[in-house]
Amino acid sequence: QVQLVESGGGLVQAGGSLRLSCAASARTFSSYAMGWFRQAPGKEREFVAAISWSIYSTRYSDSVKGRFTISRDNAKNTVYLQMNSLKPEDTAVYYCNTDPPSRNYWGKGTLVTVSS
Repeated sequence: QVQLVESGGGLVQAGGSLRLSCAASARTFSSYAMGWFRQAPGKEREFVAAISWSIYSTRYSDSVKGRFTISRDNAKNTVYLQMNSLKPEDTAVYYCNTDPPSRNYWGKGTLVTVSS
């Protein structure tokens, strides 16, 4: 079964940075557009960023544009999310999935906590 495993979360002060990673267990994921999503306490899961598989076009939610950068390394079957200038409202569990997301690929996510 194909798995996506997120890592890199943690506790950081406002203004700090973190880099999240998403490792896919199957090489076929290099053929998919991939995305990052997040779910804050008491809120619904929301889109954060996405990257295409071939020409590396990217898109971002308005709330993270200019602060977060999504990238991928298809040779390593890994997608990254560089998060800079973090804010307390970025606190959430972060998940990767295909874009658009598939219910079959939600993993456990990685928790990001930003203290003020």
